[in-house]
Amino acid sequence: MRFGRTPEQHAFSEALDDLLGAADVPSASRAWAAGDHSAGLKLWQRLAELGVMGLLVPEELGGMGATPTDLTVALERLGYHGVPGPWIESVAVAPRLLADTPDADLLERVAAGEALVSVATGSRALDADVAERTYALGATLRRAEPGSEQRSVDPTRRLFDVTAGEEVSTIDSAPALELGTLACSAQLLGAGLRLLDDSVAYVKQRTQFGRPIGEFQAVKHLLADVRVALDFAAPLVHNAAVELDADAPTAARAVSAAKVAAGDAAYLASRTALQVHGAIGYTREFDLSLWILKVRALVGAWGIPAEHRARILESLMEAR
Repeated sequence: MRFGRTPEQHAFSEALDDLLGAADVPSASRAWAAGDHSAGLKLWQRLAELGVMGLLVPEELGGMGATPTDLTVALERLGYHGVPGPWIESVAVAPRLLADTPDADLLERVAAGEALVSVATGSRALDADVAERTYALGATLRRAEPGSEQRSVDPTRRLFDVTAGEEVSTIDSAPALELGTLACSAQLLGAGLRLLDDSVAYVKQRTQFGRPIGEFQAVKHLLADVRVALDFAAPLVHNAAVELDADAPTAARAVSAAKVAAGDAAYLASRTALQVHGAIGYTREFDLSLWILKVRALVGAWGIPAEHRARILESLMEAR
Protein backbone atom coordinates (compact mmCIF):
# COMPACT_ATOMS: atom_id res chain seq x y z
CA MET A 1 0.00 0.00 0.00
CA ARG A 2 1.27 3.44 -0.90
CA PHE A 3 1.45 5.52 2.27
CA GLY A 4 1.78 9.04 0.95
CA ARG A 5 0.17 11.62 -1.25
CA THR A 6 -0.24 11.04 -4.95
CA PRO A 7 1.13 13.46 -7.57
CA GLU A 8 -2.45 14.61 -8.14
CA GLN A 9 -2.86 15.43 -4.45
CA HIS A 10 0.41 17.37 -4.43
CA ALA A 11 -0.80 19.35 -7.45
CA PHE A 12 -4.14 19.99 -5.72
CA SER A 13 -2.33 21.29 -2.65
CA GLU A 14 -0.15 23.59 -4.76
CA ALA A 15 -3.21 24.93 -6.61
CA LEU A 16 -4.85 25.79 -3.29
CA ASP A 17 -1.67 27.53 -2.12
CA ASP A 18 -1.50 29.54 -5.33
CA LEU A 19 -5.11 30.68 -5.02
CA LEU A 20 -5.08 31.46 -1.31
CA GLY A 21 -1.58 32.89 -1.28
CA ALA A 22 -2.68 35.52 -3.78
CA ALA A 23 -5.77 36.42 -1.75
CA ASP A 24 -5.90 38.67 1.30
CA VAL A 25 -7.25 35.98 3.61
CA PRO A 26 -6.49 37.81 6.90
CA SER A 27 -8.63 40.76 5.79
CA ALA A 28 -11.42 38.40 4.78
CA SER A 29 -11.16 36.69 8.18
CA ARG A 30 -11.39 39.96 10.09
CA ALA A 31 -14.40 41.02 8.02
CA TRP A 32 -16.02 37.62 8.63
CA ALA A 33 -15.53 38.06 12.38
CA ALA A 34 -17.31 41.41 12.14
CA GLY A 35 -20.27 39.86 10.30
CA ASP A 36 -19.29 40.93 6.77
CA HIS A 37 -19.19 37.70 4.75
CA SER A 38 -18.73 39.12 1.24
CA ALA A 39 -14.96 38.62 0.91
CA GLY A 40 -15.10 35.22 2.58
CA LEU A 41 -17.91 34.01 0.31
CA LYS A 42 -15.91 35.06 -2.74
CA LEU A 43 -13.12 32.80 -1.49
CA TRP A 44 -15.62 29.98 -1.05
CA GLN A 45 -16.78 30.39 -4.66
CA ARG A 46 -13.23 30.38 -6.02
CA LEU A 47 -12.38 27.30 -3.96
CA ALA A 48 -15.52 25.61 -5.22
CA GLU A 49 -14.19 26.07 -8.75
CA LEU A 50 -11.19 23.97 -7.71
CA GLY A 51 -13.54 21.26 -6.44
CA VAL A 52 -13.06 21.79 -2.72
CA MET A 53 -16.75 22.15 -1.86
CA GLY A 54 -17.70 18.98 -3.71
CA LEU A 55 -14.88 16.74 -2.59
CA LEU A 56 -17.06 14.22 -0.73
CA VAL A 57 -20.30 14.97 -2.57
CA PRO A 58 -21.33 11.98 -4.74
CA GLU A 59 -20.67 12.38 -8.45
CA GLU A 60 -24.36 12.00 -9.27
CA LEU A 61 -25.00 15.14 -7.22
CA GLY A 62 -22.34 17.19 -8.97
CA GLY A 63 -19.45 16.38 -6.65
CA MET A 64 -16.13 14.61 -7.03
CA GLY A 65 -16.74 11.53 -4.90
CA ALA A 66 -13.20 11.90 -3.55
CA THR A 67 -11.55 10.14 -0.61
CA PRO A 68 -10.93 11.19 3.00
CA THR A 69 -7.27 11.62 2.06
CA ASP A 70 -8.23 14.22 -0.54
CA LEU A 71 -10.27 15.91 2.18
CA THR A 72 -7.24 16.18 4.48
CA VAL A 73 -5.18 17.72 1.68
CA ALA A 74 -7.75 20.49 1.27
CA LEU A 75 -8.44 21.11 4.96
CA GLU A 76 -4.74 21.27 5.79
CA ARG A 77 -4.23 24.07 3.27
CA LEU A 78 -7.38 25.85 4.42
CA GLY A 79 -6.00 25.72 7.96
CA TYR A 80 -2.62 26.94 6.77
CA HIS A 81 -4.16 29.99 5.12
CA GLY A 82 -6.79 30.55 7.84
CA VAL A 83 -9.84 30.63 5.56
CA PRO A 84 -12.95 31.41 7.66
CA GLY A 85 -16.28 29.63 7.61
CA PRO A 86 -17.95 26.26 8.34
CA TRP A 87 -15.64 24.21 6.15
CA ILE A 88 -15.71 21.10 8.28
CA GLU A 89 -19.50 21.10 8.41
CA SER A 90 -20.04 21.88 4.72
CA VAL A 91 -17.25 19.88 3.08
CA ALA A 92 -16.69 16.94 5.44
CA VAL A 93 -19.86 16.35 7.45
CA ALA A 94 -22.82 17.42 5.29
CA PRO A 95 -22.10 15.10 2.32
CA ARG A 96 -22.11 12.03 4.57
CA LEU A 97 -25.16 13.20 6.55
CA LEU A 98 -27.37 14.28 3.67
CA ALA A 99 -26.50 11.96 0.78
CA ASP A 100 -29.33 9.50 1.47
CA THR A 101 -31.91 11.91 2.88
CA PRO A 102 -34.70 14.06 1.40
CA ASP A 103 -32.27 17.01 1.59
CA ALA A 104 -29.71 15.39 -0.70
CA ASP A 105 -30.44 17.90 -3.47
CA LEU A 106 -28.87 20.61 -1.27
CA LEU A 107 -25.50 18.96 -1.88
CA GLU A 108 -25.61 20.02 -5.53
CA ARG A 109 -25.61 23.65 -4.41
CA VAL A 110 -22.91 22.92 -1.83
CA ALA A 111 -20.66 21.38 -4.51
CA ALA A 112 -21.19 24.43 -6.73
CA GLY A 113 -20.19 26.79 -3.92
CA GLU A 114 -23.68 28.27 -3.79
CA ALA A 115 -24.62 27.04 -0.31
CA LEU A 116 -22.98 26.58 3.06
CA VAL A 117 -24.20 24.13 5.67
CA SER A 118 -23.90 24.36 9.44
CA VAL A 119 -24.23 21.34 11.72
CA ALA A 120 -24.70 21.48 15.47
CA THR A 121 -23.46 18.43 17.33
CA GLY A 122 -24.41 20.09 20.60
CA SER A 123 -26.41 23.20 21.37
CA ARG A 124 -24.52 25.55 19.05
CA ALA A 125 -23.76 25.76 15.35
CA LEU A 126 -20.93 27.52 13.55
CA ASP A 127 -21.80 30.42 11.21
CA ALA A 128 -25.49 29.54 11.20
CA ASP A 129 -26.33 33.08 10.11
CA VAL A 130 -24.67 32.61 6.72
CA ALA A 131 -25.50 28.93 6.17
CA GLU A 132 -28.15 27.95 3.65
CA ARG A 133 -29.41 25.41 6.14
CA THR A 134 -28.56 24.46 9.70
CA TYR A 135 -28.95 20.98 11.14
CA ALA A 136 -28.98 19.59 14.67
CA LEU A 137 -27.37 16.20 14.99
CA GLY A 138 -28.50 14.02 17.87
CA ALA A 139 -30.38 10.75 17.96
CA THR A 140 -31.81 11.85 14.61
CA LEU A 141 -30.91 14.50 12.04
CA ARG A 142 -33.14 17.55 12.30
CA ARG A 143 -33.31 20.93 10.67
CA ALA A 144 -32.55 23.71 13.14
CA GLU A 145 -33.24 27.39 13.57
CA PRO A 146 -30.39 29.65 14.72
CA GLY A 147 -30.87 31.87 17.73
CA SER A 148 -28.59 34.30 19.53
CA GLU A 149 -24.87 34.55 18.82
CA GLN A 150 -22.36 33.45 21.46
CA ARG A 151 -18.74 34.51 21.87
CA SER A 152 -15.93 32.22 20.83
CA VAL A 153 -12.25 32.47 21.72
CA ASP A 154 -11.75 32.71 17.95
CA PRO A 155 -13.80 35.68 16.67
CA THR A 156 -13.87 34.20 13.15
CA ARG A 157 -15.79 31.20 14.55
CA ARG A 158 -19.22 32.73 15.06
CA LEU A 159 -21.34 30.38 17.19
CA PHE A 160 -25.14 30.46 17.39
CA ASP A 161 -27.58 28.77 19.71
CA VAL A 162 -29.90 26.48 17.77
CA THR A 163 -33.36 25.04 18.26
CA ALA A 164 -34.00 21.64 16.68
CA GLY A 165 -37.06 21.38 14.47
CA GLU A 166 -38.33 19.09 11.73
CA GLU A 167 -36.79 15.62 11.55
CA VAL A 168 -34.92 14.94 8.31
CA SER A 169 -33.68 11.41 8.78
CA THR A 170 -32.72 8.68 11.21
CA ILE A 171 -29.16 7.77 10.26
CA ASP A 172 -25.98 6.48 11.79
CA SER A 173 -24.15 9.73 12.46
CA ALA A 174 -20.86 8.10 13.47
CA PRO A 175 -19.23 8.13 9.98
CA ALA A 176 -20.01 11.83 9.55
CA LEU A 177 -18.63 12.65 13.00
CA GLU A 178 -15.41 10.75 12.26
CA LEU A 179 -14.98 12.73 9.04
CA GLY A 180 -15.60 15.96 10.92
CA THR A 181 -12.96 15.06 13.49
CA LEU A 182 -10.52 14.08 10.75
CA ALA A 183 -11.10 17.38 8.96
CA CYS A 184 -10.54 19.29 12.20
CA SER A 185 -7.25 17.41 12.69
CA ALA A 186 -6.09 18.38 9.20
CA GLN A 187 -7.07 22.00 9.79
CA LEU A 188 -5.10 22.02 13.04
CA LEU A 189 -2.09 20.56 11.29
CA GLY A 190 -2.23 23.26 8.62
CA ALA A 191 -2.57 26.03 11.20
CA GLY A 192 0.40 24.63 13.12
CA LEU A 193 2.51 24.59 9.97
CA ARG A 194 1.61 28.21 9.27
CA LEU A 195 2.55 29.27 12.79
CA LEU A 196 5.89 27.51 12.44
CA ASP A 197 6.62 29.09 9.05
CA ASP A 198 5.73 32.56 10.33
CA SER A 199 7.88 32.04 13.41
CA VAL A 200 10.89 30.89 11.38
CA ALA A 201 10.53 33.88 9.07
CA TYR A 202 10.30 36.24 12.05
CA VAL A 203 13.37 34.95 13.92
CA LYS A 204 15.44 35.34 10.77
CA GLN A 205 14.78 39.07 10.56
CA ARG A 206 14.32 40.05 14.25
CA THR A 207 17.67 41.09 15.71
CA GLN A 208 18.94 41.16 19.29
CA PHE A 209 22.47 42.10 20.35
CA GLY A 210 23.26 42.68 16.68
CA ARG A 211 22.28 39.15 15.58
CA PRO A 212 19.07 37.56 14.24
CA ILE A 213 17.44 35.82 17.18
CA GLY A 214 17.13 32.69 15.07
CA GLU A 215 20.86 32.18 15.51
CA PHE A 216 20.45 31.61 19.25
CA GLN A 217 20.48 27.95 20.25
CA ALA A 218 17.51 28.27 22.59
CA VAL A 219 15.30 29.63 19.82
CA LYS A 220 16.45 26.91 17.42
CA HIS A 221 15.51 24.24 19.96
CA LEU A 222 12.04 25.71 20.48
CA LEU A 223 11.29 25.70 16.77
CA ALA A 224 12.84 22.26 16.28
CA ASP A 225 10.47 20.83 18.91
CA VAL A 226 7.52 22.24 16.97
CA ARG A 227 8.85 20.79 13.72
CA VAL A 228 9.19 17.34 15.29
CA ALA A 229 5.67 17.48 16.79
CA LEU A 230 4.11 18.46 13.46
CA ASP A 231 6.11 15.82 11.60
CA PHE A 232 4.83 13.16 14.00
CA ALA A 233 1.23 14.37 13.69
CA ALA A 234 1.13 14.50 9.88
CA PRO A 235 1.36 10.72 9.26
CA LEU A 236 -1.26 10.08 11.94
CA VAL A 237 -3.68 12.37 10.12
CA HIS A 238 -2.91 10.64 6.83
CA ASN A 239 -3.27 7.20 8.42
CA ALA A 240 -6.66 8.11 9.88
CA ALA A 241 -7.85 9.15 6.42
CA VAL A 242 -6.63 5.89 4.89
CA GLU A 243 -8.32 3.81 7.60
CA LEU A 244 -11.59 5.68 7.23
CA ASP A 245 -11.50 5.17 3.48
CA ALA A 246 -10.94 1.46 3.99
CA ASP A 247 -13.57 1.30 6.76
CA ALA A 248 -10.96 -0.38 8.94
CA PRO A 249 -12.03 -1.64 12.39
CA THR A 250 -9.41 0.60 14.02
CA ALA A 251 -10.48 3.73 12.10
CA ALA A 252 -12.11 5.41 15.10
CA ARG A 253 -8.97 4.95 17.19
CA ALA A 254 -6.85 6.30 14.33
CA VAL A 255 -9.04 9.40 14.07
CA SER A 256 -8.73 10.07 17.79
CA ALA A 257 -4.95 9.61 17.63
CA ALA A 258 -4.79 12.09 14.75
CA LYS A 259 -6.90 14.64 16.62
CA VAL A 260 -4.81 14.42 19.78
CA ALA A 261 -1.47 14.60 17.95
CA ALA A 262 -2.50 17.41 15.61
CA GLY A 263 -4.05 19.37 18.47
CA ASP A 264 -0.98 19.00 20.69
CA ALA A 265 1.39 19.94 17.86
CA ALA A 266 -0.62 22.96 16.77
CA TYR A 267 -0.98 24.17 20.35
CA LEU A 268 2.77 23.83 20.86
CA ALA A 269 3.27 25.79 17.63
CA SER A 270 1.00 28.56 18.91
CA ARG A 271 2.74 28.81 22.30
CA THR A 272 6.15 28.83 20.65
CA ALA A 273 5.05 31.45 18.13
CA LEU A 274 3.97 33.72 20.97
CA GLN A 275 7.25 33.18 22.77
CA VAL A 276 9.53 33.94 19.83
CA HIS A 277 7.45 36.90 18.60
CA GLY A 278 7.42 38.54 22.01
CA ALA A 279 4.88 41.22 22.86
CA ILE A 280 3.80 41.80 19.27
CA GLY A 281 2.40 38.27 19.18
CA TYR A 282 -0.26 39.21 21.73
CA THR A 283 -1.79 42.01 19.67
CA ARG A 284 -5.03 41.47 17.76
CA GLU A 285 -3.77 43.74 14.97
CA PHE A 286 -0.94 41.33 14.17
CA ASP A 287 -2.01 38.52 11.82
CA LEU A 288 -0.39 35.87 14.01
CA SER A 289 -3.34 36.18 16.41
CA LEU A 290 -5.74 34.84 13.77
CA TRP A 291 -4.01 31.44 13.78
CA ILE A 292 -3.30 31.35 17.51
CA LEU A 293 -6.94 31.88 18.38
CA LYS A 294 -8.12 29.44 15.71
CA VAL A 295 -5.87 26.73 17.11
CA ARG A 296 -7.14 27.38 20.63
CA ALA A 297 -10.73 26.94 19.43
CA LEU A 298 -10.12 23.90 17.24
CA VAL A 299 -8.25 21.98 19.95
CA GLY A 300 -11.55 21.70 21.82
CA ALA A 301 -13.77 21.28 18.76
CA TRP A 302 -15.02 17.86 17.57
CA GLY A 303 -14.13 16.25 20.87
CA ILE A 304 -11.83 17.57 23.56
CA PRO A 305 -8.40 15.91 23.95
CA ALA A 306 -9.46 14.02 27.09
CA GLU A 307 -12.36 12.39 25.24
CA HIS A 308 -10.15 11.24 22.39
CA ARG A 309 -7.45 9.97 24.72
CA ALA A 310 -10.09 7.98 26.59
CA ARG A 311 -11.35 6.51 23.31
CA ILE A 312 -7.82 5.49 22.33
CA LEU A 313 -7.29 3.83 25.69
CA GLU A 314 -10.62 2.02 25.52
CA SER A 315 -9.85 0.73 22.04
CA LEU A 316 -6.43 -0.52 23.06
CA MET A 317 -7.84 -2.29 26.12
CA GLU A 318 -10.46 -4.02 23.98
CA ALA A 319 -7.75 -5.17 21.57
CA ARG A 320 -5.72 -6.89 24.31
